Amino acid sequence: MPQPCFKPFTDKQHPLVWLMFTFALATVTSTATAQDTGKQQYTIARQSLQSAISQLANQADLEINYPSHLVKGLNSPGLNGRYTAQDALNQLLAQTALKARVAADNAFTIEKAPTSYLKVNSANDGKSQPRTELEGTDTTLPKVTVEADAAYDPEYYADPYNKDYVIPNATAGTKTDTPIMETPLNVQVISKQVLKDQQVISLDKALRNISGVTTQTGSGGDNHLFLRGFDTQTLFRNGFRMDQTSITSFVGSNQQFANVESVEVLKGPAAILYGRVEPGGMVNIVTKQPKATPYYSLNQQFGSYDLYRTSIDATGPLTKDDTLLYRVNTSFQSNNSFRDLVKGEDVFFAPILKWNISPRTQATLEMEYNRSISSLDNQILPLVDNHFIDIPHNRNLGERNPAETENIFVGFNWSHQFNNDWSIKHQVAFKRQDQNLGINVVPQDITNGEVGRLVTNGHFRNDTVSTSLDLTGHFKTWGLEHTLLLGGDFYQFEATGSQAFSKDFLASSVINLDHPDHPGSNLFIDPSTLFQFDQNTENYGLYLQDQIKLPYHVHVMGGLRYQYVHSTLANAGADGVFSQTGLPQTDDAVTPRVGILWQPEKWLSLYSNYAENFGQNTGAFGFGGTVNSSKLLPAQSAQQWEVGVKTELFDGRFRATLAYYDLTKQNVATNDVTHPAPFCGGSGCSIAAGEVRSQGPELDIQGEILPGWNVIATYANQDVRVTKSKGDPNGQGFEVGNRLQFVPRNIGSVWTTYEVQQGDLKGFKIGGGVRMQDSGVDSTNTVKSTGYALVGLMTGYSFEIGKSKITAQLNIDNLLDKSYFNNPVPITKNFGFVNFSTPRTFMGSINVEY
Repeated sequence: MPQPCFKPFTDKQHPLVWLMFTFALATVTSTATAQDTGKQQYTIARQSLQSAISQLANQADLEINYPSHLVKGLNSPGLNGRYTAQDALNQLLAQTALKARVAADNAFTIEKAPTSYLKVNSANDGKSQPRTELEGTDTTLPKVTVEADAAYDPEYYADPYNKDYVIPNATAGTKTDTPIMETPLNVQVISKQVLKDQQVISLDKALRNISGVTTQTGSGGDNHLFLRGFDTQTLFRNGFRMDQTSITSFVGSNQQFANVESVEVLKGPAAILYGRVEPGGMVNIVTKQPKATPYYSLNQQFGSYDLYRTSIDATGPLTKDDTLLYRVNTSFQSNNSFRDLVKGEDVFFAPILKWNISPRTQATLEMEYNRSISSLDNQILPLVDNHFIDIPHNRNLGERNPAETENIFVGFNWSHQFNNDWSIKHQVAFKRQDQNLGINVVPQDITNGEVGRLVTNGHFRNDTVSTSLDLTGHFKTWGLEHTLLLGGDFYQFEATGSQAFSKDFLASSVINLDHPDHPGSNLFIDPSTLFQFDQNTENYGLYLQDQIKLPYHVHVMGGLRYQYVHSTLANAGADGVFSQTGLPQTDDAVTPRVGILWQPEKWLSLYSNYAENFGQNTGAFGFGGTVNSSKLLPAQSAQQWEVGVKTELFDGRFRATLAYYDLTKQNVATNDVTHPAPFCGGSGCSIAAGEVRSQGPELDIQGEILPGWNVIATYANQDVRVTKSKGDPNGQGFEVGNRLQFVPRNIGSVWTTYEVQQGDLKGFKIGGGVRMQDSGVDSTNTVKSTGYALVGLMTGYSFEIGKSKITAQLNIDNLLDKSYFNNPVPITKNFGFVNFSTPRTFMGSINVEY
């Protein structure tokens, strides 16, 4: 904090100096009286009280001291007008139980106001702000400036006006809201300000900010998420698990961001707390919660290819005593694409109601409804001698393949704090996803310039029911501090579906490669090819975790989970008679996790962990003997060692993590090249390839370097290779030493923004970044795609009109209009599926907050 430039004279100085000072003071005083000097214009937006005080201190060149706990959880209504510095500070504190005391020239101390000082505020309906310090506490805490590191406050970081790139705590790794610097795991969080700066409206774009995470669009238009090289079809929402079958699109592909607060990524096995998941890690979507301070925003986005998206956010109290709070987020989006015959439409609505039953007991009821119409886009290229032949990337060799998806989510959770040490939390949720594919035309071969296509249709439904109960306690034994978590969960996932095909598998519909004429001929379905399935999985888990603080700033974490899983799979043909495929599959296992972290300095942490994983090949079916028959693959297991170092600088506003991991997974589900579509329900069969090892360094950097200057940098070197191979009956499976398909060896990104803090250009922001990826390979490592480097830019300007804050912003992606393709999947010797690059795109927005 800048020190006051003016200091009073002492009585030891020369009397002449005192005379000159008295004369100057009288002159200044008389001038100030005439011209109302001492007042200046202040414009401070509604935000957390700590941020508002910091902004005032910078504008008025003040030194403001206070114990950090006094402002914890408090918000400021903002300021707009001409005030003296002291009056401005008093206005910021007007709705609190705090007051400002003059400590010296240009220096103030904020302290608790005596009872007689508290003023009744009409905006609070006659009730003063609740006291923020502990009752009965007589301890005087040391004074800190407004730039001091305050204790973690979820309300502060959930403030809609908060601009921090770094969030100090996360729940994904431990379920106990532990500081990341004290967690011996690699946990990364993407804050809402990053999502705003990059105008993120899809999950794949958000995850660009995390090292070791990639996405891939499959041959049927389905999206896949890879963490540390392993494909996952599981996404979490506030800890609630949402699985997906491989036949339909990955659950994150239609994740809407109107109600997303942040995105957490835990790298490495998470089985101890979340059951059967992929060992590469987990992605947890943290949603926006109701707030006691009213807040409203309207955001209108518009972009290339006729993209229009409107989103609304509203929250506040429903009762005068703030016991009942609400929040509503909604959005509508429509768009076309650079690809012919591809368009989309999406409607999203998410209300949430929170009941503060008492200071120690809360209950929350929430719902989401999402209906989207999108196109299944099959992107293909001709293949000659294991080299793809490029064609115009807008050319669609399928048809207009509409897919209508409806998602319904209902959740209820409650928590109670017995005392300062023990608390309990229970949540239960239900999610249903319905998807109708309509007529889906999928290229299957290219012969003499003609594309033979398979015609399919289908309907799929995924039902998820989950409940969990967690007991958390804090206690000491022999001077050691414990955070104990004891919990249990139940999770049921049922996937049902049906799909039919054209009678002639390869040539039922034909279209010209160079001059496609839409719609093509013979777009018919043969009812006799109908394939139906019913997959049901029940998971039961019990887990125990202890986090211990040892002397010398050593943190130890250990725990284990018992998991019991029962799975069944039934298939049926056109006759509708279901028969169970194989015996019901029952698996159980105990998975441990241990970690140790040493924090020799507040800004430095050294950590290591070992974890085991027990997972299911979710949605991956093996060949069952006939076209309309499939079987479940065996459960997978995995083990990981990891070491790393974390640093946190600039009062916690900047954090970096460097890690090295060695992860080995057994029974990996991979494509069975001998049984492609229409086997196993049209998506192609899978095999357990044996064992795959993933290892390499990862670097994640994010935060504020200087006031207004934020940066994100990531890099991962992923060496993901087959170490054991079971192959397939024809010996065409993965070979030992081959790289895993769709996983680039090197990926990295840099993103930075700067916002002017003062002066005429205050509120102006500019930024940009580069993301890079080297070549990928197919499953046989014979066909490669080229790497790429894409440049993005952004600029924006924020200003205030009355109590409203208005932000105009423009983002440009793929600025240099690079054209490439990646994720090659050869299907025959003549053609294969790829992912085309999106050309240069623009997205503008106008956001109004009140």
